[in-house]
Amino acid sequence: MKQWTDVERKQLKIFVVVNFGITILMGFLMAISSRKGNDVSIFASAQMMYPAAAVILALLLTTGKEKKKPGKFFITYLVTAGISILLTIGSVFFPSDMWFLAENYALILGSILSWIMLLWEKKEVRDDYGLRFGRHKVKQSFLMMLLFLALYILRLVLASIPDGLGELGAILIAPETWITMAVLVINFYLAFIAFFGEEYGWRFFLQPMLQRRFGLKSGVILLGVIWGLWHLPLNVFLYSPDTWVYSILLHQITCITFSVFFGYAYCKTGNLWVPIVIHYINNNMGVALIQSADIGNQVYSWQDVWMLLILNGIVFMPFLFTKVYKKK
Repeated sequence: MKQWTDVERKQLKIFVVVNFGITILMGFLMAISSRKGNDVSIFASAQMMYPAAAVILALLLTTGKEKKKPGKFFITYLVTAGISILLTIGSVFFPSDMWFLAENYALILGSILSWIMLLWEKKEVRDDYGLRFGRHKVKQSFLMMLLFLALYILRLVLASIPDGLGELGAILIAPETWITMAVLVINFYLAFIAFFGEEYGWRFFLQPMLQRRFGLKSGVILLGVIWGLWHLPLNVFLYSPDTWVYSILLHQITCITFSVFFGYAYCKTGNLWVPIVIHYINNNMGVALIQSADIGNQVYSWQDVWMLLILNGIVFMPFLFTKVYKKK
């Protein structure tokens, strides 16, 4: 275990202030908008942008001019995040369905421009900032994505056993399920910027920070706790306003167990795009399986908490005891 350097401490302070500061401020606005009876779904997509924006600002403010940075990509991302925040604020004071539509278009345009700027950057610069795919273990990276998909389906199977597997089987063989999945593959390129937003903050920046300071296992567990708490405004005002305590507990379980597997996948491949893709798979599989993208106003109970604890514990927590988390 190592102490953080002065530069790392400064970067960490900037990350915490920007990421959690914006989250808290926007949380107050979300509360106001929710009390007005507005749809606050737009806050979720905007919040996904905050972690990477915080990391980018930390890197720009602490890295000397002598080291080349992917400036074109970074600026494009920050502009997109800024537009997303402004659109979200607009939805509070001038309620309209157009804000959410404009947000989607902003993310699509931001994703396209970000791909262009990313490919424009030199390979060695992309390498230095964890942005390159091809150099890493490409075959292993794709296998890791398939592994997560298999584990996701396994969890569904285990969850369906008490009520029978007939309904799940019907969904899995339905043509519309596979059509939607095919569309999701294409859609990734038009929506990646939001998932990059979380993973660049949590996996690329904060995970190695915490693991160097607290150890591989403790660091990744602590990351999961922090990641879960970061969702708190969404738990209270969007995901489950009526049962928000259960929603917070569910997110703690999800984020800790996913932090273990996402961290395993990242360390195993050295490829940040792996957790980005599996994060995308996780957030969008519901669309393919139940043909719905609604994430708001869910009602949970203690049974849901215990069920998720058991299922995620069985499916994802064993990866905490792999060689990846035993290395010194």
